[in-house]
Amino acid sequence: MKNKTIVVASSNNGKLNEIRKIFNDYEVMSIKDMEEKLGKKIIVKEEQDTFEANALEKVRDLYNQVGEEYICIGDDSGISIDILKGFPGVYTARWMDASDHIKNIELLKKVGNVSKDKRTCHYTTVIALKSKDFEKTFSYTLDGFVSNSVRGENGFGFDEIFELENGLTLAELSTEDKLAISPRRKTLEMVDTFVNESKEF
Repeated sequence: MKNKTIVVASSNNGKLNEIRKIFNDYEVMSIKDMEEKLGKKIIVKEEQDTFEANALEKVRDLYNQVGEEYICIGDDSGISIDILKGFPGVYTARWMDASDHIKNIELLKKVGNVSKDKRTCHYTTVIALKSKDFEKTFSYTLDGFVSNSVRGENGFGFDEIFELENGLTLAELSTEDKLAISPRRKTLEMVDTFVNESKEF
């Protein structure tokens, strides 16, 4: 029997499945699920200039629309490229109206043909958790390099251009290996630890 419901400020199936694997004692619902349940449109915004502020804005918007009986999760992730002064950062998902693949090709053009030591970048995830009893954020950053070309089939977003120290992109890893280092997975594990240790649950 599920004892609590977690509502996620997303309808991304990959993200939801990852959350369900960790919170398998909870019912995990998407925005779309809640819209059907409540019979109304739910709108969450991300108009801030940091990952943390965006995650908090999303989770507060969601919480205010679904009600205090739920635990809400909002997240923001992105790639920050040092040679581009942190761009695209919080604008990773929306800096260009195009597919992820096209955006990745354009990012490679912006980075240009520079040496690996100048191609450093950072993959950051921030997760905000909110209920009537608490509001808390968790974050994790994975450091890497912008690859010289798009590579790999097992990924989404910027996985095909985020290269690890071993020379492989995230999209070239197996699902198991990618999950072992995924910033979202690492951050969700922090949330899970908090939930398990909290007396509010």
